[in-house]
Amino acid sequence: MHPLLRYTLDLFEPFEAPAPVDSAQAAPEKIASLRPSQPYVAGQPLHQAIAPAHYAHPKANREVRLDGAVVAYAFARGKRRTIGFAVGPEGLSVRAPRWTPLYEVDAALRDKADWILRKLAEGRERQTRQQETQVVWRDGAEFPYLGQTVRIALDAGHHFVAKGAQLDVMSDADGIRPLRVALPQTATPEQIRDAVQAWLMRQAKALFVQRLDHFAPQLQVRWTKLSLSNAGTRWGSAKSDGSIRLNWRLIHFRLAVIDYVVAHELSHLRVMDHSPRFWDTVRSVVPDYAELRGSLKDPAIPQW
Repeated sequence: MHPLLRYTLDLFEPFEAPAPVDSAQAAPEKIASLRPSQPYVAGQPLHQAIAPAHYAHPKANREVRLDGAVVAYAFARGKRRTIGFAVGPEGLSVRAPRWTPLYEVDAALRDKADWILRKLAEGRERQTRQQETQVVWRDGAEFPYLGQTVRIALDAGHHFVAKGAQLDVMSDADGIRPLRVALPQTATPEQIRDAVQAWLMRQAKALFVQRLDHFAPQLQVRWTKLSLSNAGTRWGSAKSDGSIRLNWRLIHFRLAVIDYVVAHELSHLRVMDHSPRFWDTVRSVVPDYAELRGSLKDPAIPQW
């Protein structure tokens, strides 16, 4: 029947009041309406069953559903032969050859769904933990230094010898060493952060030089230059000319972890890849490197 005719007939049909419904019988229907449209899978988190996980890259231009999760990712084409995936702090990035059809990209994403979702979930958890450890830069704020907690103590009178800031030798009543910073109580969070960062970078460079000089003779290599970096996820790098770059934020970790990164980069002066021979070289000076390497994934260090 034509829709217009059906609508006209509806207008002239007698109105019939709905039959009364027992409220006790209606309740199950209301409850049922809250159930997820997809069947619940044993072992699946309840929040995922009700509301699927959603991951969105800030530069996302495509979206795909992977095992119930909605993933918005940054997609780009380029001069390459294969489809590549990268999961970083911002989310999923995908690059594909210019000639690859989109349905092949989607198929490749579904094929790697387990890996992609695991990395995205790990990244989200890491960001949550980082937010929980975010430092509020003020007098009395605490942060890790060489694996130990230190506490900021603003000292406008500069009652210490060092430039800018100085770490007390003795701990306070709480067992925490104060870091005296030559700033007044009226200093802004940015001023306090900058002063602490400058002190940390000075400590980092001095310590890194000491550890490079310690491990280089053992590995029979010679480093020529040290630069500090502030990379988001990369802790160090090395060039064949002996140049070493180390992330100054390593100073938050305990010395053993710093030693692993230093030995790692110096080992690249002998083996410029990550072959078994390279890891054997690292192991020769840091036998427990595997455990220390895992410590670098600890997100409890401050974000700068």
